[in-house]
Amino acid sequence: MPERHDSTPAQEPRFRAEAYLFVHEALACAQQMFKRSHHVTGQELCLGARQLALERYGQLARAVLNSWGIFTTDDLGMIVYGLIEAGAMSKTDTDRIEDFHSVFDFDEVFVRSYKLGSPTKRDDAV
Repeated sequence: MPERHDSTPAQEPRFRAEAYLFVHEALACAQQMFKRSHHVTGQELCLGARQLALERYGQLARAVLNSWGIFTTDDLGMIVYGLIEAGAMSKTDTDRIEDFHSVFDFDEVFVRSYKLGSPTKRDDAV
């Protein structure tokens, strides 16, 4: 097997490379949202992913995430734990993959509750 030099683990076939990059960016978003320099919980990371997806992709957020293989917050957990196994992310003793289970419903957040023009910026953005 070829050696990998980046922080993306050997990918699970159902997730595209963009999904792993998005999760790294969602981590940074969550850290900013919750004013932390390091660890965030699984739920907080999911909320960061939601915020980032809405800001970046608006009405297309669900379609974009789905095209990368992300259909639920459980999928975000699968990606995070793949990154943890690869040494690209870390966890605490209290973190569990179940922390990502059903944090929010993609249809509810990205379709039914979506309002044009919101959110365009995070409250804490400069």
